Amino acid sequence: MKRIVTFFLPLALLLIGLPLCGVWLAGRDVDAFLEFPPRTRHVEHAPFSWPVFIGLAVVILAVMVPFLVRVIRGGADAVCPGGAASAPPAQRSFPPWGWMVVGFGVLFWLLAWTRFGWMEPVQLYTFTPQWIAYIVVVNALTWRKTGRCLLTHETRFFLWLFPLSAVFWWFFEYLNRFVQNWWYTSGADFTPLQYFIAATLPFATVLPAVLSTEEWLAANPRTSAGLEFRTIIWCTKPKRGAWITLLVSGLGLLFIGWFPDYLFPLLWVAPLLLLMAFGRLANQPSFFPELEQGDWRRIYRLALAALICGFFWELWNWHSLAKWIYEVPFVHRFQVFEMPLLGYAGYLPFGLECAVIADLIRRRHA
Repeated sequence: MKRIVTFFLPLALLLIGLPLCGVWLAGRDVDAFLEFPPRTRHVEHAPFSWPVFIGLAVVILAVMVPFLVRVIRGGADAVCPGGAASAPPAQRSFPPWGWMVVGFGVLFWLLAWTRFGWMEPVQLYTFTPQWIAYIVVVNALTWRKTGRCLLTHETRFFLWLFPLSAVFWWFFEYLNRFVQNWWYTSGADFTPLQYFIAATLPFATVLPAVLSTEEWLAANPRTSAGLEFRTIIWCTKPKRGAWITLLVSGLGLLFIGWFPDYLFPLLWVAPLLLLMAFGRLANQPSFFPELEQGDWRRIYRLALAALICGFFWELWNWHSLAKWIYEVPFVHRFQVFEMPLLGYAGYLPFGLECAVIADLIRRRHA
């Protein structure tokens, strides 16, 4: 535990302190960024821009298309290696505990999207039961495929993910104060304690959802087939690279409140870069050692897992009473539910961040 605290403390201080120092140096009212619950909207976002939209779309596609092409080709080879269809492995029946929560999840989805008067006192809290159901169902699907899952075979680690997830997501909520890419339509009349409880409950489901989804993808090799393509990531001077990463990420966080329209992607990227830099400087084992052998399957699965969860986050947010609205500069168009289309790219690095945080806890419980 001491090693984990020693690792996280400087990281937390940077994530909290640098953006706050930045707005203070800019001469802005620091109290506006510490308001709790956050009610004041103090960022005026840039309007939609076709050049920026097209430029970002090209960059995102340039990163994603090679992976997708290899997965499609690899999946086809897995189905018909050498031209002959391969027999599917034997599977277990879907477990009864999985079926139980399917109905539970559908019930709360119905309650979340309707406005029954008798449900009004708890209408704001339906998001958490939906995600509990999702997490259990995904674990049941994994168990059906492999006979094991996080819920049944790594229960202690699985349970630790819930409180860790709540703390983890509160950092993103804090960073969002400086860019205000999303805001909540409900809870304005909550006391600080009510807001904290109402928000922490769904925040606690983030890591279990992403990690459970990644495990399910790993149980289905075709979802990442073809990604053992030997493109090796290797740094000849890792400590120097870590210091440079730390410096660049730190400067980005320092100025994120000054230039929120231009630096808002750092909300998703900077924590990952800082985590990896601190890990290298602390002589921690690599969080993604498979990259040193050119194996990109886990990276792809983590990004895809976060994207899948992101789809359901946005879907279930769409007609819920407790919902959030986005305002993303330059690219706020072509919404899928409430999220602008290019905004879904933020989920890709987020999946890697989830893995890094979870791996630190897994190592402690190994």
